[in-house]
Amino acid sequence: MIFYAVILFIIIIDQISKLYIRMGMDFNQSIPVIDGFFHITFVRNLGAAFSILQGKQPLLIIVTFIALSAIIIYLAIKRKENHWLLALSLSLIAGGGLGNLIDRIRLGYVVDFFDFRVFPVFNIADISICIGCGLFILYLLFIEPKINRMRGEPADDQNSY
Repeated sequence: MIFYAVILFIIIIDQISKLYIRMGMDFNQSIPVIDGFFHITFVRNLGAAFSILQGKQPLLIIVTFIALSAIIIYLAIKRKENHWLLALSLSLIAGGGLGNLIDRIRLGYVVDFFDFRVFPVFNIADISICIGCGLFILYLLFIEPKINRMRGEPADDQNSY
């Protein structure tokens, strides 16, 4: 149940931050926080990560909806079986994905605003997705093999010739 709270928390802080940016800034306005290094810059992302698939909103909405539905259904079905790190990683991915999906459906674009000048502009949902993916990779590399060994299942990397 705590993992649904994580999803909801990410959505709420993501949407509040984006609303604040949309209401308090003009499009393309940039406010230096650390001049030349970190700015708050209001941009509209019409694509996916790093602005790929520009103008493909219907495709992005459908693919995101399917992926997030699968994650949420998996979390619901396996809620008692999931390792906490797997559940947390999927919750962070789902919360961030839903935050950006809400923007795509409501606005036709995703609001981005964290601007480090050497990296594409991003938002709280993007941070959540990236942290969730990082934790998911850690789970796959370190936790899942350990769980499989404890169950007596062969590791995926062993050849059975």
